[in-house]
Amino acid sequence: MTDPRQPDPSIQLYDTMQRRKVPFVPTTAGHVGMYLCGPTVYSDAHLGHAKKEVAFDVIRRAFLHFGYKVRYVANITDVGHLQNDADDGEDKLQVRARLEQLEPMEVADKYFWSFVKDMEALNVLKPSINPRATGHIGEQISLIEELIARGHAYESGGSVYFDVRSWPEYGKLSGRKLDDQEEGVREAVREEKRDPRDFALWKKAEDNHLMRWDSPWGVGFPGWHIECSAMSLKYLGEGFDIHGGGLDLQFPHHEAEIAQAEAAGHHFARYWMHNNMLTIGGEKMSKSKGNFTTIQDLLSQHDPMVVRFLLVSSHYRSITEFSEEAFASAKSGYRRLTEALHEIERRLPDAPAGASAALDAKISSHTQAFEDAMRDDFNTPKAVAALFGLTTDLNAALGSGGVGKETLERARRAYLTLGGDVLGLFAGSGAEREDDAEVVSALMDLVLKARQNYRLNKQYAEADELRDTLTKVGVTVEDTKDGVRWKR
Repeated sequence: MTDPRQPDPSIQLYDTMQRRKVPFVPTTAGHVGMYLCGPTVYSDAHLGHAKKEVAFDVIRRAFLHFGYKVRYVANITDVGHLQNDADDGEDKLQVRARLEQLEPMEVADKYFWSFVKDMEALNVLKPSINPRATGHIGEQISLIEELIARGHAYESGGSVYFDVRSWPEYGKLSGRKLDDQEEGVREAVREEKRDPRDFALWKKAEDNHLMRWDSPWGVGFPGWHIECSAMSLKYLGEGFDIHGGGLDLQFPHHEAEIAQAEAAGHHFARYWMHNNMLTIGGEKMSKSKGNFTTIQDLLSQHDPMVVRFLLVSSHYRSITEFSEEAFASAKSGYRRLTEALHEIERRLPDAPAGASAALDAKISSHTQAFEDAMRDDFNTPKAVAALFGLTTDLNAALGSGGVGKETLERARRAYLTLGGDVLGLFAGSGAEREDDAEVVSALMDLVLKARQNYRLNKQYAEADELRDTLTKVGVTVEDTKDGVRWKR
């Protein structure tokens, strides 16, 4: 009998825990369970969220392309994330609630739906499950009780802390040894802690704290780290496949997740994947530097698909630079791909029957190069390069003569499958695009006939105005010896 977990050497990913690329072997053959640390919904999403969400969206889409069924769980943090990302300060949602004079859950809902809108604009697929921390208080309490029972957590003054000294493997993901961590640097020492590096599993709620729940240790709220351990295990089970997130979450958040889950006796994530950060003008984004940008601000200036193209043009483990030069290059590159696709769709209705063997072979070659790149730790820059190679060969074939309908349709499917389904650069399904293409083609026929009538009647100003209007919306009209042509 064949081992259902026999490694598939065709898909390799970089595992942060092992610090190298390794073959991907799913826990269950044909299935992938992925967990992504989602946003803390206390403000509008920023460019860092865009980088992370698009990166793991492409990874998810690639698994789907390679025939896997994917359960993709991305949490929403709506309680427990304190201002200094550790155990001190106020809850970020509570601070925002006070500023906006809203209830904390109003804040959470407001910015959750804002986040959803941003992701829809960037063509990020909806998660299979989008669990909220506040909806899983019971699971978090149960996990804390397991840790106390096993001697890895202790109650102190109504709060519960994880005893890092009881778990020698703490630090294995980030490579930090416990004894090398300077006490008191990461967080202020609290008297109720046995060790300043212990982190909160449950926090006692002070009288002015709005978000509070009953627990075996008194009224309080969960710590930031415990939610992800509890929710990932609930929806993906023991030893699930992939846990993802930004590189900034590797320590302490992901380190704490591992310690909590494994110390409680659970088999946790088998692969850890982290996306790198982005820079703006060569500098890391920060409010203090005045270069902090929300996704909404960015999308008010740039086409969402150009933003996505810029993001997939760099590897998820590489730094992505956001600058005017980078956007100008992305805009030009994306236009090149979309113009090729639109030209295919424009020519298809009148294309001669048959295939073009030479171009068919090149489509197969570029498709293979694209898929090989995605199998190699989801190397999107090489995948994009394969699409550009296809575009160059396609344009050369179209310029040298007629291309058969079968080949044009094959090229169209390649763009929509590789650039659309995998990289997410062309919104809408193939069927939707086909319907749209037919509508646009019919409307353009009417517009060009109207323009021709203007010219026949010597109404040149009206004809030029029509042409200028088309130019403004991205449609170029060309008068050739073979008649009028248009392209997007």
